[in-house]
Amino acid sequence: MDQQTTARHQPRILAIVLAGGAGGRLGALTDHRAKPVMPVGGSFRLIDIPLSNLHHSGISDVWVMEQYQPKTINDHLRNGRPWDLDRTRGGLLVLPPFSGGAGEGFAEGNADGLLRQADSIRDFAPDLVLVLSSDHLYRLDYRDVVATHLDRGADLTLVTVDFDGDASAHGVVDVDDDGRVTDFAYKPEDPRTSIVTTEIFLYTAETLLDALEQLGDTRDDLGDYGHHLVPHLVEQGSVVEHRLHGYWRDLGTPANYLRAHLDLVDGEGLDLSDPTWPILTEPPELVPAFIGDAAVVTSSLIAPGARVHGTVRRSVVGAGATVEPGAVVEGSVLLNRVRITSGAVVRNAIVDSGAVVDGERVGDGPDAPAIVGRDGLIDD
Repeated sequence: MDQQTTARHQPRILAIVLAGGAGGRLGALTDHRAKPVMPVGGSFRLIDIPLSNLHHSGISDVWVMEQYQPKTINDHLRNGRPWDLDRTRGGLLVLPPFSGGAGEGFAEGNADGLLRQADSIRDFAPDLVLVLSSDHLYRLDYRDVVATHLDRGADLTLVTVDFDGDASAHGVVDVDDDGRVTDFAYKPEDPRTSIVTTEIFLYTAETLLDALEQLGDTRDDLGDYGHHLVPHLVEQGSVVEHRLHGYWRDLGTPANYLRAHLDLVDGEGLDLSDPTWPILTEPPELVPAFIGDAAVVTSSLIAPGARVHGTVRRSVVGAGATVEPGAVVEGSVLLNRVRITSGAVVRNAIVDSGAVVDGERVGDGPDAPAIVGRDGLIDD
């Protein structure tokens, strides 16, 4: 088969990145920003993860579905240039809520958001629709998911992981020996398995649109993917899994957000410096980080523009943050432009961008991390 014939048979893939949720589980950290632009690893944003995976997977038709705090997302996306999405044809398209026509108004969940964009999806006429969340940390070549989907002739392929945490916070699946999904439960109190969805979904476009139309005719709204859409397809269609064996973490709660960052500094998380699969982002216009003569820094990530004169252990210090002489930061994440003054001690905490910890002790809690918002300590 010649190359032209092969190219004609490649499926047309539309990627939709879900970036509209309010991120309420992160509390004060998302009061003034959308969750997809929460910093990761000091230098990146959460939405950089799916956009970078899309770039490296060669998928260039990308829609970003927005709703909550859209300006904070648009300020980061710009025109899509960091991910090579600033194109004349295809590339990045931002989908805000709209009025005037079918689907107008604000979505009540991610599946409901897809229903509201069904006409636009139909007009685009893709073969496959890849739907991605924007609050997870992982590396994946989506072409492998496409291969699984096509090989199995599936209506829906769920990317799954054998999860080592609380499965009840996710969609939980049963699979048979052939990888067929035989049962699905959305955030069950008593999970039957440890296999959970990673909120990476590959749909056959015709099946997705038919399901949205059928469900939309019988329900006022579809809520999230696990309420009606995925259960409907598990019952009525062919749903298979594609197992992700690498690192995956949902960063949608303070505890998971802190844990993922400690995984990074412990060398157990995603390798942010992998030259074969770099995370792409809007480059910062910042000077290099500065480490003072009296500073003590161990097992930590220090972002550009940061200045460290005190002690930082097993932590992430964000862009433009300052740790003054005599200050101690341990097991914590400082977001951009944070200032920790002399005499302050920060342990097991997340300090929001622009916040000041002025000579006080925060954190030390054994379980949930303390959150220091811009106006002071929020939760300890």
